Amino acid sequence: MGKSTLDEILSRLQSLQGELEAEIERVLREKRQQFHYSLEEGKVRFEKGVKSLQRQQRTGLWRYLMGARMTHILSAPIIYSVIVPLGLLDLMITLYQHTCFRIYGIPLVRRSDYMRVDRVQLSYLNAIEKLNCLYCDYGNGVVEYCREISARTEQYWCPIKHARRTPDPHHLTERFFDFGDAETYRQRLERLRGDWKGTGQKSGD
Repeated sequence: MGKSTLDEILSRLQSLQGELEAEIERVLREKRQQFHYSLEEGKVRFEKGVKSLQRQQRTGLWRYLMGARMTHILSAPIIYSVIVPLGLLDLMITLYQHTCFRIYGIPLVRRSDYMRVDRVQLSYLNAIEKLNCLYCDYGNGVVEYCREISARTEQYWCPIKHARRTPDPHHLTERFFDFGDAETYRQRLERLRGDWKGTGQKSGD
């Protein structure tokens, strides 16, 4: 497959990505209507009476615990112990970008874009289920946040594609230089270091 063919496919993929995002947003609008809530300044607002109906679907704590698998109960401390390294990672990666990104001229990643803590507002979840959701909200948010910071770091310091593609490369990978293309790497590295179009963010807060 020639370079031009690959570029053409990537261009079509970008176009399709835009269509996909528009379709996802349309479906989400329908879901919001179906389940009677709206988003106001990024916050969930349920229609009157919806929370009362949701509470009728909530499983009580005692019933929930009695129905839990013993393996789930015994493994819970292991799952929740990961909050410590996640918290440290969150702290260190934030410190890293707020110092080094400013030095390198890399746009900051907005942490708030990756933290979605809204499932605790669902009244059909009991306290334990809400805690589980809160943990997943935070853990996955931190991972996505870190991935974007790592991706921008890679574009600045080592924007070279791997000889073997990974299963799920980050969104900046296709901008990188081909493996083994020393001439293009030397000629265009500084230009790529200053090109942050397509990151989805401006200099952050």
